[in-house]
Amino acid sequence: MNTSRFVRRSLSALCLAWAVACGFSPAQAAQGEYQPEVGQEGKDVVWVPTPQVLVDKMLDMAKVTPKDYVIDLGSGDGRTVITAAKRGAKALGIEYNPEMVELSKRNAAKEGVTDKATFMKADLFESDFSHATVITMFLLPSINMKLRPKILDLKPGTRIVANSFDMEDWKPDETAKVDGCSNWCTAYLWIVPAKVGGTWNLSQGELTLKQTFQMISGTLKSGNNTAQITNGKLNGDQITFTAGGAQYTGHVSGNSIEGTVKGGSNGKWRATRAGK
Repeated sequence: MNTSRFVRRSLSALCLAWAVACGFSPAQAAQGEYQPEVGQEGKDVVWVPTPQVLVDKMLDMAKVTPKDYVIDLGSGDGRTVITAAKRGAKALGIEYNPEMVELSKRNAAKEGVTDKATFMKADLFESDFSHATVITMFLLPSINMKLRPKILDLKPGTRIVANSFDMEDWKPDETAKVDGCSNWCTAYLWIVPAKVGGTWNLSQGELTLKQTFQMISGTLKSGNNTAQITNGKLNGDQITFTAGGAQYTGHVSGNSIEGTVKGGSNGKWRATRAGK
């Protein structure tokens, strides 16, 4: 069975029930003004609006502030972008349907956030969202997976929040379910990790790291002693692990890591990627 097709059909059925429960009817729309129908077909997904309570939760999980640049992939009627803009963030919605784009612009104008909220008609797979500090999305699992390599190449520390659908073996850093919503009520948060897999040289020895997304393992070799790494994790460009009874924390910057160590010999440590 085609999983994406199955999910699309499930979305269509559930969103129709959602629309009826909420009393949504295109006949209630203003005459002459485009109004989307819940469950309508799009380029890659059917349109189902994210409940506002979950929009708020997603932005809370991403800790959106006025310093952020939020990009919503598949922005629909613009509600996530507009909500982020109301929090003072600069926000961009990428949407393939030109009528949705114009609707979003009207909605942003009604909410008085056109200085912060912008929208563009574009294909997700051809768009550059490398400058985002936060990315939000409500896309099918297959699309999440197609976008995943591009997302993992974003700047370490970029926060990704998604409605309902995960990214398979890249486990989320946080999962939350919200009350007050009947469908599509789960939010996932990932923090793009720095790339640290490989061998690193330290003054006291050699650090070998194996990376699986934000989780790390490996060894720390010093002289004739080799210690296994435990509790290894990345939070963006922040690395933490334990080796030989000592706790290491550090900041990853390209081909170097600098930080502090507690236990055994307290102090600072620095590592340089082998061959760099």
